Amino acid sequence: MTGEFDLIARLVEVVEEARRDAGASDAESGVVIGSGDDAAVTAPDGVSVTSVDAFVEGVHFRRDTASLDSIGHKGMAAALSDLAAMGAAPGEAYVQLGIPTDLDESGSVELATGLGRAAAANGVAVIGGDVTRAPVLLLALTVVGHAADADELVLRSGARPGDVVAVTGELGGAAAGLVLLQRPELAADLGEEVAVALRGRQLEPWPRLAAGRDLAKAGATAMIDLSDGLGGDAAHVARASSAGLAIELEGLPLQAGVEAVADAAGLDRWDLATAGGEDYELLATLPPERLADARSAVAGTGTALTPIGEVTEGEGVSLRQADGSVREASGFDQLGR
Repeated sequence: MTGEFDLIARLVEVVEEARRDAGASDAESGVVIGSGDDAAVTAPDGVSVTSVDAFVEGVHFRRDTASLDSIGHKGMAAALSDLAAMGAAPGEAYVQLGIPTDLDESGSVELATGLGRAAAANGVAVIGGDVTRAPVLLLALTVVGHAADADELVLRSGARPGDVVAVTGELGGAAAGLVLLQRPELAADLGEEVAVALRGRQLEPWPRLAAGRDLAKAGATAMIDLSDGLGGDAAHVARASSAGLAIELEGLPLQAGVEAVADAAGLDRWDLATAGGEDYELLATLPPERLADARSAVAGTGTALTPIGEVTEGEGVSLRQADGSVREASGFDQLGR
């Protein structure tokens, strides 16, 4: 395999090519010195918002069900989703790659291509990182966003009783897509367009960066991205806000095909929508009088904002079923399964 420094140079070239193809420049993002020195130099305006994510083969992805291009794309998109949840504008990214012995240079380039394309499409400059040998494929990303002032950002802790609970986009698609990747025969009765959309939702999600900024401007009181599932992530907001979240299951916007996949696989559609995770939509709480403006703003980004419940006194998350009963809220636990 190519030596470390030659490989790094090749990967930097691939990522920078994707950025040029997107028509971006370092000057636009506040980058003073990018890749090529011992450290990068930036000169951002306002405050910086930083998040770290790691994606490990066998835990977060499998190379027998996802292409290396898709793995790179998803890693970057998932990391950027945390910036979306804060209402931050995207800025820079730093990438650590752990490469196993069975991944050659062409595979590493394919991974970097997907990662670089997702970064460039979202206005992100990849300006640093490292490559090392690892027992399995490892992708660790540090992403940095920006805001003019810390008061512009939205935390998990601001939800108040009486606020509306709302979500962007549609739910359950990523979990249903994973089912199809594991059991491809179930796609036969779905129709090609629906099956492709569900698999794509699992393999190549997109962060709601523009919607996150618009929700922040519209007065969202709390926000979180749905990486671990609606139930578990809503519980994070409830805990941080010392409040309860009451969510109506029948009001959840399910992606087309989720119910059909659930039925074919003998699963519960609400489990796919609330516990499956990886939809990377945003859950936000807003004062009722701000909902209309927020829905209009989010619609301008190409997606919908759907009210699904309310913030209550008390604690925890209630997932209310049509018959009035309440089901337990759960989500993906990185260390629990």
